[in-house]
Amino acid sequence: KGEGHVEGEKVENPDTGLYYDEYLRQVIDVLETDKHFREKLQTADIEEIKSGKLSRELDLVSHHVRTRLDELKRQEVARLRMLIKAKMDSVQDTGIDHQALLKQFEHLNHQNPDTFEPKDLDMLIKAVSAGYE
Repeated sequence: KGEGHVEGEKVENPDTGLYYDEYLRQVIDVLETDKHFREKLQTADIEEIKSGKLSRELDLVSHHVRTRLDELKRQEVARLRMLIKAKMDSVQDTGIDHQALLKQFEHLNHQNPDTFEPKDLDMLIKAVSAGYE
C-alpha cells in the first residue's frame, strides 16, 4: 500500500541497444526540462518528429538548455574520438581514413563539434529511426 507512481519519479527505460544510447537519453532529458519543447514533443506525431519539424523547435529553447546540449555534444564528440583513437591504436595502420570513421557516427554533426544545433537533433532522430527499421 502506498507504492504507486510518485510524481517526478524517473521511470527506467530499457536500453535501446544503440551505441549512443546514453547520449540519446541525456539529450532527451535536457530537452524535456524546457517547458515549450516538452509540450511540442508531447503533441508531435511520429511523422513530425521524423521529418525534422520538431528539430526546428530547438531554436526556441532556453539559453540554459542550449548550453547544456552543447556540453553534451562536446562530451559525445570526445567519447567518439577516444573510440576512433582506440580503433586506430589497435589496427596500427597509418592509412586509416579518419573521415570514413567519423561517417560511421551518423547521430551527430561531426563537422561542428562544439554546438548542438537543429541539424544535430534531426540527425539523432534519423539515426534512432534507422536503428529501428
